Amino acid sequence: MKNNKTKRAISKFSKRNTHKRNSKEKAKAELMRAAFETGVGTDSLKLKYALDLGRGGRIGNKARRDETIARGVFSSSKSGFGFVSLTEGYEKDIFIPEDKTGGAIDGDLVEIIYHIYNDRFGEEKTEGRVRKIVEYGRKTVIGTLVRDSFGFRSKKRSFARYTVIADDSKVMMRPIVSDVMGAKEGDKVEVLLDRTSSYPIYASVVRNFGDSYSKEANYEAILADCEIPVDFSQKELAEAEFFASLPISDEGRVRLERDVIFTIDGAGAKDLDDAVSLKRLPKGAWQLGVHIADVSHYVKERTHLDRAVMARGTSVYFTDKVVPMLPPSLSNGACSLNPGEEKYALSAIINLSPNGDILLVKIIPTVIKSRVRGVYEEVNRIFNGEADSSLKAKYKEVMPTLSKMHELYLVLKERSEKRGALELDVSEAEIILDSDDCPCEIIKRERGDAEKLIEQFMLCANEAVAAFLTSKKIPCVYRVHENPPPEKLSEFLSFAHNLGFDTAMISREKADSKDFSNLLAAAEKRGILAPVSYSMLRSMSKAKYSEQKNSHFGLGIECYCHFTSPIRRLSDLATHRIIHKVLLDGKRPETYSGYARRAAAAATEGELRALSAERRIENLYKVIYMDRFVGEEFDAIINSVTSFGFFAELENTCEGLVPISELPGMFIFDEKNLTLRSRETVFRLGDRVRVRLEEADVIRGKLRFSVV
Repeated sequence: MKNNKTKRAISKFSKRNTHKRNSKEKAKAELMRAAFETGVGTDSLKLKYALDLGRGGRIGNKARRDETIARGVFSSSKSGFGFVSLTEGYEKDIFIPEDKTGGAIDGDLVEIIYHIYNDRFGEEKTEGRVRKIVEYGRKTVIGTLVRDSFGFRSKKRSFARYTVIADDSKVMMRPIVSDVMGAKEGDKVEVLLDRTSSYPIYASVVRNFGDSYSKEANYEAILADCEIPVDFSQKELAEAEFFASLPISDEGRVRLERDVIFTIDGAGAKDLDDAVSLKRLPKGAWQLGVHIADVSHYVKERTHLDRAVMARGTSVYFTDKVVPMLPPSLSNGACSLNPGEEKYALSAIINLSPNGDILLVKIIPTVIKSRVRGVYEEVNRIFNGEADSSLKAKYKEVMPTLSKMHELYLVLKERSEKRGALELDVSEAEIILDSDDCPCEIIKRERGDAEKLIEQFMLCANEAVAAFLTSKKIPCVYRVHENPPPEKLSEFLSFAHNLGFDTAMISREKADSKDFSNLLAAAEKRGILAPVSYSMLRSMSKAKYSEQKNSHFGLGIECYCHFTSPIRRLSDLATHRIIHKVLLDGKRPETYSGYARRAAAAATEGELRALSAERRIENLYKVIYMDRFVGEEFDAIINSVTSFGFFAELENTCEGLVPISELPGMFIFDEKNLTLRSRETVFRLGDRVRVRLEEADVIRGKLRFSVV
């Protein structure tokens, strides 16, 4: 009874004061009045009074505005609460408390009722609750099968109940497994969810990957969870074999037999899709040839292969495996620009001024023959003056061209720097495997001039082709990278300012990549390039594909596309097809506008899946490697600070969480300055720390550290 009276008192109190900002004395007087009118003692209201005064004297239901009904996609957190990204209307995500999720899980389309309010600092906040689940986003869950404590055992019989702990930490619920299909406790399984009830959720095993501590089981589970298509159908394989077996024909093509054309790639690469050539022109100009495997000749429209490519979007690369976009008969065979073999190519012939500006572009179908299968490590040794007799013999035919190419590389590099292209210091790992294909060493990958040379040549070709197609009003699958969102930009600039950088002249509405490039240069001089790079990266939008022309912020280029990797990227293959059909065959441009739009969407989706799978499998290999070092200490750098701890990166690029619970004392997260602060200690982005490895969780692919 007293509880009900208290609620009525608070309700009456709130209705009178929702939109008022009162002094503490006036608020207390209003509170007493409400207490006496409802017949409840004032002591029972003290807690409510204190909480409501915490809103700066504005008493009531969080000063909420009108409630709104909307739909959006639910995204859960590891802590149980979630957010809903609305399909239309309010731009910010809506916060959903843990007890108001309505049984929704990550990826569900939900209908919510929400309100907007101002917190005690006057900042706009949101809160809502799930009214109903409109469409289930997740039909299966992948995780580890465990025995539940709710089973029972007696003298006559026993019953074991199983649940699944999901690999995805966002999936908090643990479905009860009604049918284990022969799976054992500790197996990595995929279960089909029965969503007819919100709680408990039942499930049945549909796939068993094996022991959850096995590398292979986790590898296959990650591919399945990321929805990466692995196998090709018999029709797709047969189609690829047929087109790969057709003889090379000169019809409609230019033979470039006299040009010194060759490839430079990684030692283990099998899908060689780009080759280069270079000539000097009068008055110091250059003619760069970028010759790309003509995959569109083999992958015809509306075929089984075409549909397979659209479904995959990209090849997926791991330490010791590749899930190709094309069957091996094409990716490693007919399309790969192997040395000494005649191959179909689409060649971009680009005339450049002495300072690297693009003067003229021609795109022609060709037949080429690569002179040498160049390898990055070998070419770097040549550039560094370390070539032995065997290397000199291998590269004898292309050595003069290599020398010219290095000159042009330096010109293009300077041009990139002048336009503000960003050189972020983000570590990449090189994972070395032993004879059993298990990680035995992890080092930071180093890039030499050979890798950077090919990168600059490919950037030049991509920019030239995009500008050429745009000038001809021919559809294109553009690679766009929008400016940082103003809110994230402002946060990053505040962070940079607090580090002592001068950001006064940088617009907080629309940054210029040159401003970011200058900040990186200043950070490098101060020895804090890595943390500034990480923070800058988090402030930026994600690059994507689009049929609409837009600039590429990170490269400082107004118009850009991907043209140079059609063996492994749908976007490049789509652009090649449009060039063939519109530019070379004379089809109407608008005929392929819809195709460009569909290809851009499929390429973006495929890229996101691939990046997720590549990151998770790399983390798996890192955890397997680091498991032998549990209990040992390491030097690390803080590369991310959050409300629940900070992430520390070791010299070998392995990264793990130092939970706030592992830190000595009481720490408060300062979001604006990206610090965790106690009375005695501050942990900042970029700080060097000594850590101890406490856990290597193979199942989740995560490391946990503590501070020494």
